[in-house]
This record gives sequence, C-alpha cells and structure tokens, in this order.
Amino acid sequence: MDQGTGAAMVHALKYEGWPRIALPMARRMARLHFPPDVVAERAALVPVPLSSSRRRERGYNQAEKLAEALGGLWNLPVWTNVVERVRRTTSQVRLTPSDRAANVAQAFATASSASGRLAGAHIVLVDDVVTTAATLNATAQTLIGRGARIVSYVTFGRAPEAGDRSVPDLDLDQD
Repeated sequence: MDQGTGAAMVHALKYEGWPRIALPMARRMARLHFPPDVVAERAALVPVPLSSSRRRERGYNQAEKLAEALGGLWNLPVWTNVVERVRRTTSQVRLTPSDRAANVAQAFATASSASGRLAGAHIVLVDDVVTTAATLNATAQTLIGRGARIVSYVTFGRAPEAGDRSVPDLDLDQD
C-alpha cells in the first residue's frame, strides 16, 4: 500500500480530509466473498476506534467511514459504541512488529453495555490498512474478552512486506 492508487486513496481518507472516498473504497472491500455460513452469521461491523485526540485532528475516524459505507453495501449494522481506544498510542508507521504489539496492548476497552450485544456474536472488525495486524488483534482480543464468539477482519489494503513484488494497481471500476 505504499504506492499507487490504493495508497493514494488511503492517504486521502486518512490524512487529507476526504471522507467521501470511503464509499468507493468500501465498494472494493465489499467484493470480498465470505462463505455463505459466515455471511449468515455476521452480526455487525465494528470500526477500529481512534483516540479522541486523533479523531479531533481528523474530524472523523477513517475506519468508521469505511464501516458505514460497507454496512450499507452488506446490509449490516455498524456498532461504533462497543469498543473504544482508552489510551493514545504512538503512530505505528515506523515501529517493528513487536513494538507495534506493545504499543497497542491494552489500548482498547469495551463499554459495559456492550456485553449483551457481543455475547456469542460474530463481529467483523473494519480498518483501512493491515500491516502486522497488531491493532486488529488487540481490538479483537478486547471484543472476545467481552463475549464475542468470532471476530473477522476486513481492510481496504495491506502494507507490503519486504519480499512482496510490485504489482500495478488495477482499475478500481472493473469487476
């Protein structure tokens, strides 16, 4: 995700104040095919939360914008009030995988009122990009600790690993 159209879209959503780009990004995400039993049991989409200070800086949570758009496409509710970031973490961009995990450890909590909704539920966590999955894993651990039975992940992109080949972007309008 460090170059090309996909990376530019993430950058526009996350850093340039373009929340409306979440819809075309979500359309691409919606092409992901889950097995029919998973589709039937998904209870809700849950966006990875931002710290309150980062949300104030951006004016919105990019994962929430993606979840809202994706929820409309998948006909799923978006639960924005079940998990929150309880402490601000440093930017993960330049951290090693182990530093990333330590950075987000115990950074999330669930609302006490969320336990009833989470009990036995299959939750789909939504974020813009996955690198090491440290943030997604920490958020999922919190949700499972409060009763979620299954937590799946969906992201728009994946940060490249050292051995990845460069592949040109595809036209986002193609099916």
